[in-house]
Amino acid sequence: MGPAGPARRRAGRLPGVSAVPERLWSVLIKGYGLGPLVVGERLLERAGFWSNHLLPWCRCAPGEVRAVPEWFGDDGADTDALSEVLLEERAWPTFRVPFGGGHSAVVVHRNLLGDYGVDYLRTHPDWPRAEDLSSYDGDWSGPGLSWHDIVHIAETPDLAAPGVHDTEARLLLLLPLLAEDELPPEASARVSAALADVGASEGSVQEAAGRLLRNRRPKARRAESPLSGGSCHIGPGSDESAVLWALGLTRSQSDALAGALGSGLLPASPQ
Repeated sequence: MGPAGPARRRAGRLPGVSAVPERLWSVLIKGYGLGPLVVGERLLERAGFWSNHLLPWCRCAPGEVRAVPEWFGDDGADTDALSEVLLEERAWPTFRVPFGGGHSAVVVHRNLLGDYGVDYLRTHPDWPRAEDLSSYDGDWSGPGLSWHDIVHIAETPDLAAPGVHDTEARLLLLLPLLAEDELPPEASARVSAALADVGASEGSVQEAAGRLLRNRRPKARRAESPLSGGSCHIGPGSDESAVLWALGLTRSQSDALAGALGSGLLPASPQ
């Protein structure tokens, strides 16, 4: 699968990526008015994209070699060129990952002058505003997503909604959100396969996957529940998604999102 990735990416549009005209289209996210959002999905085809997206999470330990763009099938020139696009202050690239029940996870390059970062949002067309899954601007804030959440979203695209539908690209777009204490045995092979599929070098996919997973955040242990008005503890192995406790949702919204994530419903609020 390794050799097919670069050829597929450079030969044409990735399967599952919405066709977007060359001109930039505006994207409106309810409740998110920070800047000029534009459709970014077509950038997934461009050499240098995955280096920009994933290299920051391939930090090395003492004695390890430094990760380089070539791990992802790119070179330094491609990576630098696409970095300028991703950091454009007049057009903030936005990547939509639609999944069940009308929900989408959205990745926004927040290119405010002096306040650059990446915002990960959860949106729904019938809900009044976007919810923050996490933000990164040198430090993380927000609950992130569990391994179960990321895999479930990646594997349940809403094909009727605009955005990225390719399973492997979806998984890698959301992978920086990973907040988990323990991972299943198959996690490394799963990420390696996704990297190979988008064009990563066959000789480096295992090392890259290992670093991406090793540098994850710990699972959110305590969060204020918007449903009960108090704090809760999410135990090891729980099928309750930490993000359900952290977002400011109504009971019905939380139940709907739990169903879309394939997670257990939150317990009823105490009387």
